[in-house]
Amino acid sequence: MSDGTSRRTFVKRAGAALATSTVGFPSAILPDRKEKLGVALCGLGSYARGQLAPGLQRTEHCELRGIVTGSPEKIPRWQRRHHIPDQNVYSYETLPDIANNDDLDVVYIVTPPGVHARDAITAAKAGKHVWCEKPMAMDVEECRAVIDAAEANGVQLTVGYRLQHEPNNRAVMRYAAEETYGTVQGVKTGAGYDGAHPDPDDWRRDAELGGGALYDMGVYPINAARYAVGREPIAVQGRTWSEREEMYSEVPEFAEFTLEFPGGVTATGETSFGKSTNYLDVTYADGWCRLRPFQSYSGVQGRTSDGTQLRPSGRDQQARQMDNDARAIKNDNAPIVPGEEGLADIRIVNAIMESDRQDGARIGL
Repeated sequence: MSDGTSRRTFVKRAGAALATSTVGFPSAILPDRKEKLGVALCGLGSYARGQLAPGLQRTEHCELRGIVTGSPEKIPRWQRRHHIPDQNVYSYETLPDIANNDDLDVVYIVTPPGVHARDAITAAKAGKHVWCEKPMAMDVEECRAVIDAAEANGVQLTVGYRLQHEPNNRAVMRYAAEETYGTVQGVKTGAGYDGAHPDPDDWRRDAELGGGALYDMGVYPINAARYAVGREPIAVQGRTWSEREEMYSEVPEFAEFTLEFPGGVTATGETSFGKSTNYLDVTYADGWCRLRPFQSYSGVQGRTSDGTQLRPSGRDQQARQMDNDARAIKNDNAPIVPGEEGLADIRIVNAIMESDRQDGARIGL
């Protein structure tokens, strides 16, 4: 991919995304085809319970109407709390039957990454729009299969990159697209936490389910590096390792990578389960921008070299994301974060793993 083509693609994408942002979008022009879209959460783990379900209570264009779970014991509590009728409750085995339910328009995939492709493809084949949590899937082939299923069934597919909807991260995207501070010279970014997963059944410890810091947290700095530079990378080098082998023998506890972009621009990134990191630093020809934190659920903030303060925008990241995605469906517009975004990041994840297997070799993208 040439430097010019790469930049034109990113500028076009960023411009379209900025134009369809929640900020300043006049809701009066939305069609009344359906007042609110019905969303079914597929997977009822901590993120669905603690972030998405509350976020859906704050949305204007969609609402929680259904659940899909493999844990029957969770069903009564969810039904009571969210007033979900029996006919809107599904298991993973009965998910194909959602095709016959006009009350549900969207299936939000929140299962472990190792089964994202399975559930997303099933939902698409049932004729439901698919919102897929990050990371999109395990490899490029799975990502492509999900994209193909959505296209074949005429439904929208979007990846749950909430930060591409968050105002301060969107400012970073705009700085790259408009060259506000000149061309990008380099990026440093990291996302991780100092914690543990003591439960041996936790999917984050399971390689087949998409565990490990690189899949779970690494897509944040990978995605951020791409939108901060405003180009697609051409090569990567990386390494992964674990220090607490008793928990992370199957998956990496830590990962580091260097992305090479056209024109000699590089981005360095890190992620972990054993170290708290949360920053996005971008250097431009005529200035800089810093977001610290850059990927927290709230409090994302930063500043630029000319004194611009990027102030926190509140605790509504998930609501903003889902409203933007619902609006795209209702208006028949392209979503801000299409499936190709998830595929691009998983290609890099897989290349980092391959680089590690080759002792840090440079892997072309």
